[in-house]
This record gives sequence, structure tokens and C-alpha cells, in this order.
Amino acid sequence: MKKAIDMHTHINTGSKFDSSPNSLLYDASLEYLMKMNEAAGIEKMFCSTFSSVLSCEEVEKENEFLYELSQKTDCLYQWVVIDPRNDNTFLQAEKMLESPKSVGIKLHPPMHGYSLKEFGDKIFSFAEKYKAIVLIHPEQSPDYILPFAEKYPDVTFIMAHMGAFREDSYADAIEFAKHNNVYIDTSSSNSMKNKVLEYVVGRCGSDSILFGTDTYAAGFQKGRVEYALISEEDKENILWKNAERLFQI
Repeated sequence: MKKAIDMHTHINTGSKFDSSPNSLLYDASLEYLMKMNEAAGIEKMFCSTFSSVLSCEEVEKENEFLYELSQKTDCLYQWVVIDPRNDNTFLQAEKMLESPKSVGIKLHPPMHGYSLKEFGDKIFSFAEKYKAIVLIHPEQSPDYILPFAEKYPDVTFIMAHMGAFREDSYADAIEFAKHNNVYIDTSSSNSMKNKVLEYVVGRCGSDSILFGTDTYAAGFQKGRVEYALISEEDKENILWKNAERLFQI
């Protein structure tokens, strides 16, 4: 079994903004996700809480909660969520990004109700100053990040949910980034499309693709990579080598 690093997932924390907290068919508790990870050989998980990305109301509280939890949970690492209209979240990020358990900044413009067109410069100039990697839930086809990637060459951009938007847009985001600073991740159920991974690897190689689950069944998500019609080297790059190199863990 190949090892893996899940660089994009979430947990429920008991907040009123949790994801499907009463479902009999879904569990996003840390305990359940860790059990799935153990079964699937996933050694580390990079996380933000569902409450912090599904609502603006509890971002600060949830950032603090996850910061403390990650310090005492070996396999757990934190994405610090920023809401660009809340300056306190920038102050939190300044502090939290100093920790080796904080891997970067997480943005969710669609759920938080803002646009990178308006707030991108504020966020990415901050990320540039603190040498922070930025994980983004795109508002539209992810190649829309290319003007920012050119303007901020020292920022690493990760565009989430490969296959969620226009079919060629994830490959375009990698291929046309002049500074090679755009990555994508495999998270979400869109990875079940039976050629999505093969298409991107065929066009762009595997060096800029990262494995994530977004809490969907870890064994299924990992198996999609392990049994993909790509080379063993490409599989290892996606599952863990790229993450180890990029995040230096």
C-alpha cells in the first residue's frame, strides 16, 4: 500500500455550521476521518474546519480551535482560514503561520461571499510577505488565478477540486502559469470522472498535482490515484512526494 498525505480535508467540531452533522451516511468527525485514513494508509491530513469555510460567523473561533487541536494531534495540520473583510483573521494568520503545524492559508470565496477580483491583492500581498501557500476553492474555472499568479510569483496557489469546472481549465491553470506556481488538488467526488486525472497528467505531468479527499471516502479517493492509468512515479508524486516537497514536511 502506498502512503499518502491528504492535503485538503475538513472536520466538524459541533458548530451549528457543521456539514451534515445528523446524517447517518456521513461522518466528518476527526475520529472517523482518522480511522478511514489509517485504513487507507494516509499518514497526514491538512485541515480546516467545516464551520470556518461554510460560514463567516465563526472563522476566528474555529481557527483558534484547530490551531490548538493540531498542536496536540500528530497527524493533523492546519489551514488558517482568512476572510479578507475580517482583519482579525489576518492577525491570526500572522501568529499561526509561525507554527510548523500550520501549512498555509485557506480561502473559500463562494461560501464567504466575496470575490478575489476585489480582495485578491490584499490577500496575496499578505501571503507573499509571510511566504504562505494558499489553497483556494475557486469561484470559477481555476485558470482565472493566472493574472494573480503572474503578479505574485513568490506565492504558491493551489486550486482545489480538479474536474469541478471547465474540463481543460485545471490543466490550463498549471500549464500557463509563467512562474510554475499554480498547483491543483484531486479532492472531491469529481475525481471519479474516469479520465480526469489521466488527462491532466498527460498534458502537464504530475509535479503540480496534490492528493486531497475533502472528506469523501478516503479509500475511494486514494484508490482513484493508485489505479489510475499513469506511471508509478506519477502516483507517488500525487499521493505524497509533491506534498512533502512543497510543504517541507
